[in-house]
Amino acid sequence: MRFVDEAKIIIRSGSGGQGSVSFRREKYVPRGGPDGGDGGKGGDVIMRANNNLLTLYDYRHASFQEAESGRPGGGRLCYGRAGEDKIVEVPVGTQVFEEVDGQERLIADFTTDGQEIVVAEGGRGGKGNAHFKSSVMQVPRFAQPGEPGVEKYIRLELKVFADVGLLGLPNAGKSTLISRISAARPKIAAYPFTTLAPNLGVVIDEHERKLVVADIPGLIEGAHTGQGLGHTFLRHVERSRFLVHILSIEDVNVDDPLSGFHILDDELRMFDPALGEKPQIRVINKIDLVDEERLAEVRAAFDQLGLKVYFMSALDETGVDVVLDAMWNLHLQTVKDETEHGTID
Repeated sequence: MRFVDEAKIIIRSGSGGQGSVSFRREKYVPRGGPDGGDGGKGGDVIMRANNNLLTLYDYRHASFQEAESGRPGGGRLCYGRAGEDKIVEVPVGTQVFEEVDGQERLIADFTTDGQEIVVAEGGRGGKGNAHFKSSVMQVPRFAQPGEPGVEKYIRLELKVFADVGLLGLPNAGKSTLISRISAARPKIAAYPFTTLAPNLGVVIDEHERKLVVADIPGLIEGAHTGQGLGHTFLRHVERSRFLVHILSIEDVNVDDPLSGFHILDDELRMFDPALGEKPQIRVINKIDLVDEERLAEVRAAFDQLGLKVYFMSALDETGVDVVLDAMWNLHLQTVKDETEHGTID
């Protein structure tokens, strides 16, 4: 199934059922009074977050979602059946925007599994003529029509919800790393932009704790203006608790060792200043491509700056366990900080 992170749909709630105009007709009961029942309520359109969904692909082909209308009332005070609600399930991390007169407003942001919201209420059922009987109107010959349903134009936008976002220039080795630490099997090849959609992997430790890792597709300089994959995937970084920034050792300049990292750090800040403040683990990958002398030279360049940088080869798994330990430690710390400050979902 293709990864789709944006879709436009039309939703319509059910209309209420018509109230009934009816009079009692029973043997030996002269002049029977009104007994028309109420129409049933129209079904609501309800959106619900489902942790088992990873894409909005289904709504590219099912762009109209409609709830059932209520049934009309009947004689003998029979009430019409209410229409069934329409449940629209979306992945966790989906934002729901309503379009009105060319303007959008956010009406829902699904951050937890099972979270739900009524996005369009069904119409109220009409009252039957039994409701209108009074001392001055003993034979009401009318009933209410049901209220019509509500139609809305909705845009869905998915932002991947993960603990860790793997960030790096194209062909930095992010997909190889996620394939080594989880069961995810992304496409891997020796050319840029092999990953064209975020891949999610789940790491489970010996205590049955879970670490959700998102492999964000390769970004390039100018991504904040939409170049390359641009805005399409920068928004997925927003949902990550922290980032693992991976740089190939081939892209390290020992005279300015941080220059390779600064390319994407600057893009994050220009897209959203808050992204530039996210905690990062910096990793130099593909150390299997250089000899010991070159590796020592690169290590020394970062040591002189007093920065903690991890070195690994995701291909042959050298140093991967050390990087994974650092990811677990930072994850536990960020969760603790969020809990203490009341910001955890």
